[in-house]
Amino acid sequence: MTSSNDLTFRLPRSRRSVPRARAALHAVLGEWGVGQETLDTAELVLSELVTNALRVPAPGDRQVGVRISRSVADGLLRIEVSDAGGGRPEVREPGDDETGGRGLLLVAALAHRWGYERRTAGIGKTVFAELKAPDIPAAPGTRDVAAVMVRAGQQVRVWGAWRTVAGVRSDPYAAGGPAVVLEFDEGPSLRLPAADALTVRTEERAG
Repeated sequence: MTSSNDLTFRLPRSRRSVPRARAALHAVLGEWGVGQETLDTAELVLSELVTNALRVPAPGDRQVGVRISRSVADGLLRIEVSDAGGGRPEVREPGDDETGGRGLLLVAALAHRWGYERRTAGIGKTVFAELKAPDIPAAPGTRDVAAVMVRAGQQVRVWGAWRTVAGVRSDPYAAGGPAVVLEFDEGPSLRLPAADALTVRTEERAG
């Protein structure tokens, strides 16, 4: 599930889930316009938290939950990883000859604040980390309008991304009623019923 300030998803208990989580993080932070330094830090933190969750003893059919959210007002990026295991996360200081055990040490060093919470429903816990991210831009204002009301130059959300409308033409002979065809500055055009709702960026924030 995704919204303008929040992304949640679940991962199987597999080593392939770590790169999958990183890919999702890159996609959503790229959409939010977050800077490279914040993205790099968030990637490290998410990788460590997901890796730890996969190592926790838990039934094989239990998935790992991930939530990535932003708070523009506070300038914070929050990463949550949930697992079905018991115990509590603790920062360790492994010896020089140990090759692992530094995950939470790294998270504690990079995060503005971190901790864990028992899950209110079900078993297990959620480990969270909040990162200072002053470069998070404000979410644009949006409104829903009928497709027939969309105009060239506006940005509309289609196929999971914002696209700039280059042209609009009517198609009065479409089966099932009138339709419009939206042409974008890049990619294929979109044909849909004229009354269908589309999300557009409001003009004052569409720049």
